[in-house]
Amino acid sequence: MRILIAEDNALLREGMTLLLTHNDHEVVATCVSGPEIMPMLRRTRPDAAVLDVRLPPSFRDEGLRAAVAARQEFPDLPVLVLSQYVEQAYAAELLALGARGIGYLLKDRVGRVEQFLEALERISEGGTALDPEVVNEIIQQRASTRSLDGLTAREQEVLELMAQGLANAAIAEKLFVTERAVSKHIRGIFDKLNLPPEGTSVHRRVLAVLAYLGNDITGEASR
Repeated sequence: MRILIAEDNALLREGMTLLLTHNDHEVVATCVSGPEIMPMLRRTRPDAAVLDVRLPPSFRDEGLRAAVAARQEFPDLPVLVLSQYVEQAYAAELLALGARGIGYLLKDRVGRVEQFLEALERISEGGTALDPEVVNEIIQQRASTRSLDGLTAREQEVLELMAQGLANAAIAEKLFVTERAVSKHIRGIFDKLNLPPEGTSVHRRVLAVLAYLGNDITGEASR
């Protein structure tokens, strides 16, 4: 996989480069500031991009803004955003673009090599990779959300794992149930969230995750 990295911390940037290269990926470009990202994406046309949320010059949300711009110009580009802290609003804004090929991880996941590489592989295949710590915070903040009140405890567990980007088989393994049971719970989630019947199952999963994050499920993702 050909990958672009945008990270101002030299140690982390070089560490990711070595890690990816060692695992048979090619780092085609590195950026250290927000304004560099779009020109470099246009020049190198990578297979995926790994972007830090906060980059020079202001260290606020340059990486996130670049991720939004990149997905608008290159809708199929897988983007993995890294953040130092749990920032739920950033995760929600990214997923509102359309969750296919989107990931949001805390930076310490990079040191957990298998998790980092798995997240990168998942988004490259069109999946979603949402950091478990972000999901846990969403659970706490959204515990009383009206749209989720009708879900059973098991359905909320399944939806939590869906939000992390896990496929049915992985969910079944984590919950020690069959894939058939997971499929049944997911159908129940779709019905209780009143998701539109048309569209693919992947599309409906995106809508369910957006509902979980508190986004308007009749908005951008459903168009």
